[in-house]
Amino acid sequence: MSDRFQVLCIGNAIVDIIARVDDAFLDTHERIKGSMMLVDADTSARIYDDMPPAVERSGGSAGNTAAGIASLGGKAAYMGKVHKDQLGAVFAHDIKAVGVHYGTEAATEGAPTATSMILVTPDAERTMSTYLGACGELCGSDIDDDVVANADVTYIEGYMWDRDNQKEAVLRAMDVAHANGRLVSLSLSDSFCVDRFRDEFVDLVENKVDILFANEDEIKSLYQTETFEQAVDQLRPHVKLAALTRSEKGSVVMQGDEMVAVAAHPTPVVDTTGAGDLYAAGFLFGYTSGKSLEMCAKLGGLAAAEVISHLGARPETDLAALAKKELAV
Repeated sequence: MSDRFQVLCIGNAIVDIIARVDDAFLDTHERIKGSMMLVDADTSARIYDDMPPAVERSGGSAGNTAAGIASLGGKAAYMGKVHKDQLGAVFAHDIKAVGVHYGTEAATEGAPTATSMILVTPDAERTMSTYLGACGELCGSDIDDDVVANADVTYIEGYMWDRDNQKEAVLRAMDVAHANGRLVSLSLSDSFCVDRFRDEFVDLVENKVDILFANEDEIKSLYQTETFEQAVDQLRPHVKLAALTRSEKGSVVMQGDEMVAVAAHPTPVVDTTGAGDLYAAGFLFGYTSGKSLEMCAKLGGLAAAEVISHLGARPETDLAALAKKELAV
């Protein structure tokens, strides 16, 4: 019998390589500001060779969420594929060191561990060029059914739809979760990701997802609307629970006819990398701890505020202590 977890996060296991650049750097490398673009090994190497001094840290969207939950004092597990190489060992050490259960077996053949070049411009926007490498090889046999069955919520990043074998793996995890009376959560991840898989995401929201996370651009992209309000109206009949983030406008939580709006937690913005990941961490920690929807949103906002106040997508402050101080949690 597996341990009981509040949240199991499934995603692309990626080592982040973060550097500050100017807009001209993005133009030179034909990057679309604010996007996540998949690149091949050669393109990744070209960008890396041209980057200024960088910080290398374990990352990946769902990995960041798992780390945030652990920092809040929650019990989190993670599934994601790395290669048995130096960066793979770094990733595994980092995520275990912050208190997350991680047992996915490393690949011994094929592509190296995935990397994401995160280019942070002076306006704090982050533009990502991701080489999926080994993380794209996650498949059904990597899903530990026992862990899924013993997690209150299985949380999946939308980026997993970029490879068929990954998609099959997470669809299996969703089915195992529901078969055991657990909840399934999905993050739409990126408006460009939504553009690629809109029909599938709409079907997931309507038929498989219990808790949806999206930012304003992503939810507008999902329903192809001009305004946030129009997107909310289209979403409402189809989702059980949704937490929608709106940057400096805070977040909106929807459950049935109930709607809760919470202001953003004030903080200086240094790097927006990981804001949505940490919002999901705070929200899911609160939700699986029995907190009100308003408190869940406040915890999400607090965790997001901490991560955008510095470079990098993992918390640098003890979030449990911060939540106790700021929100008396």
